[in-house]
Amino acid sequence: MSNDIKSSTAPANAAASPAPAANFLRNQIDADLAAGTYARRDLPNVITRFPPEPNGYLHIGHAKSICVNFGLARDYAGLCHMRFDDTNPEKEEQEYVDTILDSVKWLGFSWEKEIAGSKQTHLYYASDYFDKLYEMAEYLITAGHAYVDSQSAADMAANRGNFGEAGKNSPYRDRSPAESLDLFRRMKAGEFKDGEHIVRAKIDMASPNMNLRDPAIYRIRHAHHHRTGDKWCIYPMYDYTHPLSDALENITHSICTLEFQDHRPFYDWVIERCAEGGFFKKPVPHQYEFARLNLTYVITSKRKLRQLVEEAIVEGWDDPRMPTLVGMRRRGYTPDAIQLMAERTGVTKSDGWIDYSVLEGCLREDLDPKAPRATAVLRPLKLIIDNFPEGETVECTSPVHPHHPERGNRVFPISKELWIEQEDFMEVPSKGYFRLFPGNKVRLRYGYVVECTGCDKDAGGNVIAVHCNYFADSKSGTEGSANYKVKGNIHWVSAPHALAAEVRLFDRLFTDPQPDSGGKDFKLALNPASKEVVTAYLEPGLSAAMPEDVYQFERHGYFVADRVDSIKGKPVFNRVVTLKDSWGK
Repeated sequence: MSNDIKSSTAPANAAASPAPAANFLRNQIDADLAAGTYARRDLPNVITRFPPEPNGYLHIGHAKSICVNFGLARDYAGLCHMRFDDTNPEKEEQEYVDTILDSVKWLGFSWEKEIAGSKQTHLYYASDYFDKLYEMAEYLITAGHAYVDSQSAADMAANRGNFGEAGKNSPYRDRSPAESLDLFRRMKAGEFKDGEHIVRAKIDMASPNMNLRDPAIYRIRHAHHHRTGDKWCIYPMYDYTHPLSDALENITHSICTLEFQDHRPFYDWVIERCAEGGFFKKPVPHQYEFARLNLTYVITSKRKLRQLVEEAIVEGWDDPRMPTLVGMRRRGYTPDAIQLMAERTGVTKSDGWIDYSVLEGCLREDLDPKAPRATAVLRPLKLIIDNFPEGETVECTSPVHPHHPERGNRVFPISKELWIEQEDFMEVPSKGYFRLFPGNKVRLRYGYVVECTGCDKDAGGNVIAVHCNYFADSKSGTEGSANYKVKGNIHWVSAPHALAAEVRLFDRLFTDPQPDSGGKDFKLALNPASKEVVTAYLEPGLSAAMPEDVYQFERHGYFVADRVDSIKGKPVFNRVVTLKDSWGK
């Protein structure tokens, strides 16, 4: 098999992509550009950010946010900051930082930008701002906008009220700024245990928005941080850190998903108060929310994904059935397909479900023009050509890609003994069956026409071999082949030359389109047929397949050489996706 059979799955050049569809975010940016809202010297007019917490692996839902934030920055000649909101040391690890960065790069995006011959790196960590965030918290306390609360967690929860009942002021709410500031500094010095005190913003305990009922902004955590070590024993809360980090980085459009819509009033409040204190100049960032990606047959809860891993239901975070980006990459999903799905599903303000077939359709559309073709027999049955000369082979050829003749041909032998698919023989054919059965003729794809003469069975009555005779003047591509008119055309590989390989037939992990909705136990919806491992026989040229090479196994679907388990000369293949959608049919 020639070397040009390999395919590339690198992201396509963004400049070659069609103009993106309009949406409310683009309309907002267009309006801000027209009004000069963020026209500032030495800064782009559009600066977005992707701000994951380094407490797990990214999944397909994150991919949508990555594409939106980095895509907008790209399309408006702006910047997208890569920032880790690393405020929870007990759940964060460097491992997660590394895999997140790798996944964003794999998707085709970068936080580096070449400006005037100089490379600028826009990689940030909220932990780099801990000193500044502490300074701003001291200001809020001094200005009477925050206080130290010494209630127990249970009392705080009880006094917070609910959606139908206003909260009650903490008995410590009217502490003087001086007393709260002293306690805050002693918290920082490590004088207190976890949970003894907490810093809260002073807003409105009767607000109908629960997020404005004096939200916590700092808590005591005697925990080692993966970047700052043991410098701090108090850590800022996410809802406090996130908006102030945006403001410190001069973000213009802070784009997040709809679950943060009710958090926006506090986002605006804390930035406004700190701007009043001289920490920021206007214009300040503004938050916009869009609907998250809800994909059928998928769960994206970090807790539930972790459960799948820890209970060994899957074989790790990169199990090809997982919706994590490392799992999808190993499965054979491509950055281009994911970007295409993100673009096609659009940006809206209304939650809804996207059928998984949309993602699979984008994947097929991306792979079809790229993937070289190959022959594979997944459920082998021996076919013996009784009148074929013993020990001889004949060379057969077929195109590397049927729509790209410039990519040349692949070459493989035909011999006396072949492997065919079990379903390509029936001793007693059903109506409309045109493949092998006694007395019927079929064409061996790219080879000869053969006539079935019978079969061999084992003691249990199972067919273990099929016999046939071939017509020497019927080889594909020769003049004599036109004299044979047959309805059946079947795949095969030469038995003595075939590459025996492990092939993993992956399918959807769940049988329920919404496996964890409505309080359901998602594990009850696990698909017992989500993974099947077979020993398949492949055309010999596939021994040269390298990890992450993608092929279309003709008739079966798209397959990728596993990036972890494949070794030189012995690839292991994962089914990426079938040729057609069979779910719901």
